[in-house]
Amino acid sequence: MADYTARVLWQRQPDEPFTDQRYHRRHLLRFDGGAEVAGSSSPHSVPLPYSDPSAVDPEEALVAAVSSCHMLWFLSLAARAGFVVDDYRDDATGTMARNGQGRLAITTITLRPAVRFAGEAPDTDTLTRLHHQAHDECYIAHSVTADVRCEPQVA
Repeated sequence: MADYTARVLWQRQPDEPFTDQRYHRRHLLRFDGGAEVAGSSSPHSVPLPYSDPSAVDPEEALVAAVSSCHMLWFLSLAARAGFVVDDYRDDATGTMARNGQGRLAITTITLRPAVRFAGEAPDTDTLTRLHHQAHDECYIAHSVTADVRCEPQVA
């Protein structure tokens, strides 16, 4: 088994009283390989100026993690099947709604991958099968309780 780590760093500004909920939510996400990403609450959850819309919010990060995992598995499976991928784009979305317990949750993640191939491209059935296999292998998708969907798009 492997452990995956991320460090989340936040610090209150000296002029922010905090207990009145009027403090910034901008923070830093630091990953074990050295990458750093600005994080914040979503402006949908916490209004401006306390959220930073230019930073990645946890909801977006969740959607991106599922999309990235699916893509990485798809690329591997396509290569194994002999297809050469030139370009992969996914306009993924996550929907916040009440779940079965009445709690707010990302209840649906919809992937919309559009893939361009060099040379021979798989037929529609093979492309669908590759995406289904990628979903079956994506452990991030199996780690969330959201209904993860894949809707391939034409490149």
